[in-house]
Amino acid sequence: MTLRISWNEASARRLERQFLATPADRGTAVADVVDAMLAAHAQVLSAAEVSVGVRAAGTTRAEVRAALWDEQALVKTHGPRGTVHLLPARELPLWCSALPAVPSAASRSAPDVRVTEEQARQIVAAIGEALEGTCLTVDELGEEVVARTGSWAGDRVMPAFQDLWPRWRQVLHRAGQSGALCFGPNRGRKVTYTRPPHFTPLPPDEAVRELARRYLRAYGPATPQNFARWLAAPGGWAVRLFGTLAGAGEIEEVVFEGATGCWVVAGDTEFPLGRVRGVRLLPYFDAYGIAAQPRELLFPGAAYRRALAGGQAGNYPVLLVDGVVAGVWHQRRRGRRTTVTVEPLGRLTARQEREVGEQAERVGEVLQAQAELVVGEVVSGAHA
Repeated sequence: MTLRISWNEASARRLERQFLATPADRGTAVADVVDAMLAAHAQVLSAAEVSVGVRAAGTTRAEVRAALWDEQALVKTHGPRGTVHLLPARELPLWCSALPAVPSAASRSAPDVRVTEEQARQIVAAIGEALEGTCLTVDELGEEVVARTGSWAGDRVMPAFQDLWPRWRQVLHRAGQSGALCFGPNRGRKVTYTRPPHFTPLPPDEAVRELARRYLRAYGPATPQNFARWLAAPGGWAVRLFGTLAGAGEIEEVVFEGATGCWVVAGDTEFPLGRVRGVRLLPYFDAYGIAAQPRELLFPGAAYRRALAGGQAGNYPVLLVDGVVAGVWHQRRRGRRTTVTVEPLGRLTARQEREVGEQAERVGEVLQAQAELVVGEVVSGAHA
């Protein structure tokens, strides 16, 4: 008989596995928390710090930065969807084998802007060679790439931010996903790049299958389309992948909220009873808001209109109440103080109001600032 899973059961398990039901014990390795999230979005590093901090008791941005820059237990690089994430360094053999094996959409660039597959391989190789044992700014890296490949790589043909970027930069995310590049410490206000530690990659097919299984452990039950959306991959490719996994007995189908075609890892069918209660403040592009599906249940009613930007999750920090989005929030720092403005979309109980205050304090602790809570309208627009 096919197992039937409710939203509350799935939500409770996801929250537990994300350390959002109960934060990880003090002293838990930052890399372990990031691993449970399946990467922490880090286009804005402070958002990644809050994502980790609200999941780990006592952890502040100092511990996250130490894990990244000093211990090198984390790597800041291009992860799922080509966007900047924190990844556990020990998991690079998985990520940097799986991500390049995910089919990408056709380039939207004009034909005279694009690079060929051979040119892309040359650029990625040149980036890896140039960054070996050093940190370079983007301009310095560009000079090295052109010197190793040819002047064509430096042609300023890519429209970007009211400017034109050199041709080679359209492959930058690919270099990150394949392990040729990661971010280094800033040099003043300039971003730098370096090469991550060398590793032996997994076979691509094995890596993709393992990544799918890990996604289902963290965010299942899920459909192939959910997985494809998380990776910005073609839906048909994900359907075929899940078919292969099902045929090998690695995943099994369940009924989720009455819908068929949803999957969990084979044998991973234990779900908590009841709903997880509690309040959390999740920052921009937090992994839970991005990956947990179906989106209309995670963002019910007014939350779908207020907390999503054109249906895209992550553009607003969200107030999570009992596992669903129930508001938005924003923090603005001034010196050693930060003002946390929370906009609930409905009436909160006295307990929930108290927990909102505790969560605002926790955000302040993570950012090593004194937090002041304001309950009211968030006037800041969506994060671009």
